[in-house]
Amino acid sequence: MRFPAGVLAGLLLLTGTGASHAVVRIANDRGGPIAYYIERYEKLRAERQSVVIDGLCASACTIVLATIASDDICVTSKARLAFHAAWDFGRNGRTFTDRGATRMLYSMYPSPIQQWLDRRGGLTPRTVFLQGKELHGMYRECELDPRPSATR
Repeated sequence: MRFPAGVLAGLLLLTGTGASHAVVRIANDRGGPIAYYIERYEKLRAERQSVVIDGLCASACTIVLATIASDDICVTSKARLAFHAAWDFGRNGRTFTDRGATRMLYSMYPSPIQQWLDRRGGLTPRTVFLQGKELHGMYRECELDPRPSATR
């Protein structure tokens, strides 16, 4: 799940809600290497940070659902999750579906996400989107926060 560096730029905004508990806002994250996201979200979990999904969270970004407790995740009306099979580059420089990484990724997701994916054929090279009523049926809606966000 690699993307060119320019595409990797996801926008995470940090809003302070206290010194020991912060909120990370995912607004436009197109994903990247799986290991990077696992490490990033494990760190957020250890720091007891909550996550607001407020826009696109694609590819490896969706690992947030596997790492952060569902009670610590909320979604806005703009939240849009994009899922697909894991891929990598072969020796010839062409991409290929990495079946082992895809199985690992799928196994990490909570059961409701796995069931949703199963109804759509699982994780395949084709991207499927979870948003709107279906997403709001799985994760709580964020309460509006009038405080300005700082860029992280």
